[in-house]
Amino acid sequence: MTDDTKTKGPASYFPSIEKKYGQPITHWLDLLKTASGKKHMEMVALLKTGHGMGHGHANALVAYYLATAKID
Repeated sequence: MTDDTKTKGPASYFPSIEKKYGQPITHWLDLLKTASGKKHMEMVALLKTGHGMGHGHANALVAYYLATAKID
């Protein structure tokens, strides 16, 4: 894989999130959809406290979710 084809930004965490927490990314994005309307850090806290996710992984998922929600 060349530097041009490497995934960058929050999505670069996705493989390790799936491996560590045993759920596909769609599972986490669907969960975040239920918390839509909350602030960024409130959504991060939901993943951390409710699902035992680390801060970096939770933050990456929320950042990706919020960025794609603006596009849709």
